[in-house]
Amino acid sequence: MKPKHESTGRHAFLVAAGILLSRLMGLVRLRVFSHYFGLLPQADAFNAAFRIPNFLQNLFGEGVLSASFIPVYAALLAQKDEEEAGRVAGAVAAILALVTSGLVLLGVLATPYLIDVIAPGFAGDQRALTIRLVRILFPGAGCLVLSAWCLGILNSHRKFFLSYTAPVIWNLVMIATLLLYGGRRDLERLAVLLAWGSVAGSALQFGVQLPPVLRMARRLRLSLDAHLQNVRTVIGNFVPVFISRGVVQISAYVDTLLASYLPAGALAGLSNAQLLYTLPVSLFGMSVSAAELPAMSSALGDAPQVADYLRRRLDAGLRQIAFFIVPSAVAFLALGDLVAGAVLQTGRFTRADSVYVWGILAGSTVGLLATTLGRLYSSTYYALRDTRTPLRYAIVRVSLTTALGYLAALRLPGWIGIDASWGAAGLTASAGVAGWVEFTLLRRGLNRRIGRTGLSPAYLARLWLAALLAAAAAWGAKLVLGTHRPILAGLLTLGPYGLLYFALTFVWGVEESRAMLGRVARLPSRQAA
Repeated sequence: MKPKHESTGRHAFLVAAGILLSRLMGLVRLRVFSHYFGLLPQADAFNAAFRIPNFLQNLFGEGVLSASFIPVYAALLAQKDEEEAGRVAGAVAAILALVTSGLVLLGVLATPYLIDVIAPGFAGDQRALTIRLVRILFPGAGCLVLSAWCLGILNSHRKFFLSYTAPVIWNLVMIATLLLYGGRRDLERLAVLLAWGSVAGSALQFGVQLPPVLRMARRLRLSLDAHLQNVRTVIGNFVPVFISRGVVQISAYVDTLLASYLPAGALAGLSNAQLLYTLPVSLFGMSVSAAELPAMSSALGDAPQVADYLRRRLDAGLRQIAFFIVPSAVAFLALGDLVAGAVLQTGRFTRADSVYVWGILAGSTVGLLATTLGRLYSSTYYALRDTRTPLRYAIVRVSLTTALGYLAALRLPGWIGIDASWGAAGLTASAGVAGWVEFTLLRRGLNRRIGRTGLSPAYLARLWLAALLAAAAAWGAKLVLGTHRPILAGLLTLGPYGLLYFALTFVWGVEESRAMLGRVARLPSRQAA
């Protein structure tokens, strides 16, 4: 039977809309956080503490469950076997809850040793504060893991919006905590209260998704039935992805470790830049990948039919991703100070801090496109029930990131005679180089299995040229407007930059631009109807 070509454009839009709302709220949270903490040592402590329990969330969370659970669960739904789907979902939930609870307890007890490994450059009060914050934050990470299980259920039922807007609640609680206590507390006490706010927000994020999950998974049965064939398949898929995510998290650990040896403020600056440059990755890479994984996993037919189906879906998704990521990379490179200033520059976060974050953002542009396209290639492997190949390539990437990161962060600034704090930019640039290596390996391996895939050079050339021309015009506007009012300067510069990019790509016949403008033009008629 030939696979049915499911349209995921609306699904990708819902994912992107949900991610946009949650990320915008995350940027508001970051702005409020920066207002009170700036790039002071307490900010370094909180950002380091925030990363450690997030290690648990990333190991067991959305990416791992999406790759291992959704292909099996979505296939059962496509086969109309709701009884088995409910048994599998219940078993996965029970096993996940049991394992996560044990790891949370272990993490709380082992926190001092984790600090010595994650941030060995911390000492004295800064180290003590980080230990206290990690112990508070760990249970919240457990709630976020269970929230990722809810996301897997909702996505498989093609309900994307709620699962990706749920983090809005988590961010709102943290913002409320900062606004309520920020003006009346010392920074160490405020950091502790913010950690408790994060835990409360995590619990609410899980709680808001649970009722619709229970309505959709009507045959859900909680059990520890690991002997079921489909559960064993999920676990079998889970282990390589878990290891793969663990390998990727080693990269994040290396970044934190190296940044802890840089001057004060480097770790907070790196964390701020990461939140900014992962925004387009999440909006455009994750939205397409998340919408495509259930559709790809539901493909039925013989091997050539499935290969053709996957190839067409993959190429269309790559074009969608590149259309948005290319201008994002150019904006970070040419206008990153305006991006950082508009979002972060307030209170203790100064213009000099914005320029510093711009340097780190510029480093991220090296591999932004490769990293984002690689997400969709990995999703295609997962749809083929192959979780081991992405693992091998992730190991290559992280090995390169570690070696290059050490040289670029701790050695290169001294060699070329610049301040050591700029080593944080070396971390993002070296990760980008490694990202291109991983992307090349993913594409080459998949092309051998399903046929030639990828973006045409002519298409990429049009995107890059349009983005560069738009950036040149925006740079001129920046020189006229100045940077004294960062929010106003950002709006009056970045807005026209985006509009000019869309106009140029539309004139040059880029299909994605015309499709988007066509959807926008149809909105009034839909609303009138």
